[in-house]
Amino acid sequence: MDSTPINWEALDALIIDFAKSEKLVEDSSTFTTSSSPPSSPPSSSSPSSISSSSYHSRLIIRQIRRSLEAGHIDAAIRLLRSHAPFILDDHRLLFLLQKQRFIELLRRGTAEDRDSAINCLRNALAPCALDAYPEAYGEFKHVLLAFIYDKEDHSSPVATEWSEKRRFDIAGLVSTVLRAYLHAYDPVFSMTLRYLISIHKGFCFRQGISSPISDLTHRLLLEERDPPATPQESLFEAPPFDEVDIQALAHAVELTRQGAVDSLRFAKGDLFQAFQNELCRMRFDVAMLDELVREYCVYRGIVDSGFATSSVSGVQSLSKSLKVDQPVIGHSLSRDCSHEVDYGASKHSDGEISVSNDNLGGSPGKSSDVTSMQGMDIEMRYVCEPSSTNEDCSTSGSHQPDKLRVLQRRPSAPAERSKRKRWRGRQDDLDFTPGISCKEMSKDSKELSTIDLVSDTYSSREQQASECLSLGLDNVEDKYEIVIGMKELASKGMAAEVVEEVNSMDPNFFVQNPVLLFQLKQVEFLKLVSSGDHSTALRVACSHLGPLAASDPALLKPLKETLLALLQPNEDALGKGLPLHALATSLQVAIGRRLGIDEPQLMKIIRATLHTHNEWFKLQMCKDHFESLLKIDSLKEVNTPSLAAAAASKSNADSSSNGSSQVTVSSSTRMVEDGSSLTQVSSRDIVCDENAILKVMEFLALPRADAIHLLAQYNGNAETVIQQIFA
Repeated sequence: MDSTPINWEALDALIIDFAKSEKLVEDSSTFTTSSSPPSSPPSSSSPSSISSSSYHSRLIIRQIRRSLEAGHIDAAIRLLRSHAPFILDDHRLLFLLQKQRFIELLRRGTAEDRDSAINCLRNALAPCALDAYPEAYGEFKHVLLAFIYDKEDHSSPVATEWSEKRRFDIAGLVSTVLRAYLHAYDPVFSMTLRYLISIHKGFCFRQGISSPISDLTHRLLLEERDPPATPQESLFEAPPFDEVDIQALAHAVELTRQGAVDSLRFAKGDLFQAFQNELCRMRFDVAMLDELVREYCVYRGIVDSGFATSSVSGVQSLSKSLKVDQPVIGHSLSRDCSHEVDYGASKHSDGEISVSNDNLGGSPGKSSDVTSMQGMDIEMRYVCEPSSTNEDCSTSGSHQPDKLRVLQRRPSAPAERSKRKRWRGRQDDLDFTPGISCKEMSKDSKELSTIDLVSDTYSSREQQASECLSLGLDNVEDKYEIVIGMKELASKGMAAEVVEEVNSMDPNFFVQNPVLLFQLKQVEFLKLVSSGDHSTALRVACSHLGPLAASDPALLKPLKETLLALLQPNEDALGKGLPLHALATSLQVAIGRRLGIDEPQLMKIIRATLHTHNEWFKLQMCKDHFESLLKIDSLKEVNTPSLAAAAASKSNADSSSNGSSQVTVSSSTRMVEDGSSLTQVSSRDIVCDENAILKVMEFLALPRADAIHLLAQYNGNAETVIQQIFA
């Protein structure tokens, strides 16, 4: 399920926005990225923007939630009075809070607390019961039985009231209402991941196929949801909503039709706000999510890895290890010995490498800060092999063939120093520590086990890395630096340098990855064409692109498209939409695996879920109403004119048998856009009116794909379909 091209730069931007919004990194305000972060102003009415509130509002909601889950109702009410007093104006919520407060006072069991419970009953609970909602007074009389039946009596009429589960139900309900009123929605990435995983689970279940990421998704996205917010009575008489909106919401977040209507009422008819409300009701294992994000950020060079091993010794061992005693594949025909890569170290005249504290992001007194090489920009100086005429193209004065040199950091790139930040986690959440119940302790233990599980993954990968291509490197930190450095170079279009260094590390790498070599040589060819050096460009094509295409027919088409650049000498061939970042990521994954560093689990989740998102909406034969809202469209925006054509064609062929559709779509079939009213289905070219589809979905409570399938069987007549079902 990995045929869908992914814009990893867009994912980087989403995750950086997530880390900034949740303050998971230190000094996150200085984050920079090539893509603009998907943060947006607090407006929920636009399909291309996400409502967001301050981190402080979300933190307050979490504190209130924890108070309620721990049974500290008085503390929760005090927080509500201080930060969201309007919630207490809703007598329905106030009644539920006071009823739970009465139970918690009785639960303590002391005489003093029993007297407090009686006072709560007289002064707070009874007055609320009179005007909360019609059933409230009956519930008030029923809860009085708690005076008679003990909390340990699980067969009593008030066993439900005594259950600690009520705490979590009330906490979830209050959190739902607070999020909506404060517009304190989770960051975009968190909601996008919920949505994609939810669709992935539903697609795999309906199609009867196994999920390759089920072990991750089942632990990450929990089955339970927060209770839905109840619309106010004044909204019960709201004008009827568009059936398109009702069905879109119902099937997007798995609601009944009535549930979707109630959600729209609570959101006062705003489809996108209702959608966000429902997404945030889905529960995540937050500890696991944070660890997955951290793993991804380390892999992509967004945050410091924190492996706390000496990068200086690693760099020295790296310099000693990169020697080649045999011919290498794909060696550049054009040699440029002036490209630099700087690890933040300086090189003395005698060749000794040293690291200055001034170049590091940590404190002078902490050795781990110094050795972690935090905030370093990776820039390498490549020393070419001597030519047949023994030409020395080294610029250092002493020729060192096939070695990677570490030079002093360039002062012209100060912005790169702040690129990597230190992971801090959710430290602000620890400032609030109410009493913890047994269930809360159990929940914390579960979260710790999740962290241990992800930590075990790190350990296993570290062991795996030591068993793979070692290159003389003693720690995983150095291997991460190599992988990230190669990605950086490829993303800058320095293809010839990448090929040379990869061959220095592993001469067999491109034998096993010929498509990557072809793509890198495409970049080199186009750079030469852009610079006007057509002669050298043709030599690259004849020496590398031609032989590679001859051995793999799938590369012939991209080769022809690449050669067309010769017809447009005045245009910037390299700048015409070449997906260098996609190539850089593919190279990073391949080199990482060769070094024993597997790709992050989050990348696997995104690949699988984006694929099933595509397949799901092929079944639905319509466009996702919410993909722009959640930036899913940006994750799929990958320009692949010729560079990745071969790889894409291969993956598409491999995936053609996956995810079989219940509806056969002919070549003339088009997806229904927002303004469309007709859908063509199957090879029979039966045209289904959009109103007919909605009618069948509404009356039979069917998903869109099933409704279209039935309409195709009965010539698109909705009345006939309904009659046949009820006949």
